[in-house]
Amino acid sequence: MKLKTLIAALSIGTLFSCSVSSQSMSKADKLPKPIQLFNGKDMKDWTPKIRLHEVGENYANTFRVEDGLLKVRYDGYDNFNQQYGHLAFKKPYSYYLLRVEYRFVDQQSKGGEGWAWRNSGAMLHGQDPKTMLKDQDFPISIEGQLLGGDGKNERTNSNLCTPGTNVVVNDKLFTPHCLSSKSKTYHGDEWVTAEFLVLGDSIIQHILDGQVVLEYNKPQIGGGNVSNFDPAQKTDGKSLTEGYIYLQSESHPIDFRKVELYDLSPYKTDQTKLKSTIDKLLGRK
Repeated sequence: MKLKTLIAALSIGTLFSCSVSSQSMSKADKLPKPIQLFNGKDMKDWTPKIRLHEVGENYANTFRVEDGLLKVRYDGYDNFNQQYGHLAFKKPYSYYLLRVEYRFVDQQSKGGEGWAWRNSGAMLHGQDPKTMLKDQDFPISIEGQLLGGDGKNERTNSNLCTPGTNVVVNDKLFTPHCLSSKSKTYHGDEWVTAEFLVLGDSIIQHILDGQVVLEYNKPQIGGGNVSNFDPAQKTDGKSLTEGYIYLQSESHPIDFRKVELYDLSPYKTDQTKLKSTIDKLLGRK
């Protein structure tokens, strides 16, 4: 083989080898694409369930899409009257990273409780909305509580509340209804990004500004703080390994501009790849 031909062959081989290596590396490092639970246009993939109303009835247009935002409003209410509302995504998830961008706006609805001022939530591992009874107040679920400040006093955000559930914190069963995070206070009407890392029943983390502000594991059905439910849906002690995601209506207007989810179930059996993927999604080094 002539020298020029040999050099050309080696060059092509080297380029081909580099290309294959690059493609393999790219494929190995490929991150899951976010699933947009809210498409910015409508609520076709969501089911409302508002206390005192049947599943699927969006009483007084509580949940609506305007200006590309998913809004919770109460202009059709004479009085809130503990008509707690929840909007459930169409399918359950088990291993995922949920990212929610929200802001509190305007004034609380007449009749809303004091504790519900600038209060909403993302419900995790929730029961099927079709199994909720008409007068049921909250879905049996784990709540990532979203709270806003009053401009003066401290009020932690991304707390935990447990309607009809318990969790394990520091190897001990935690049975009180709520647990405060270690977050700062988020005042005003600015957009806030809250993330929730949910890995079945092994671990759940609440994350704000890239920092874990609360962590627990072994979510399970149990305890109180949920009423007028179907007893068949509340098997105390049953582990919660998956469930529906809900957005909450608790009497204060709120906007959601992004509700997206990274499905981590493909990495469930590969702990190294799972950790690497999570670290990259959260910008951890």
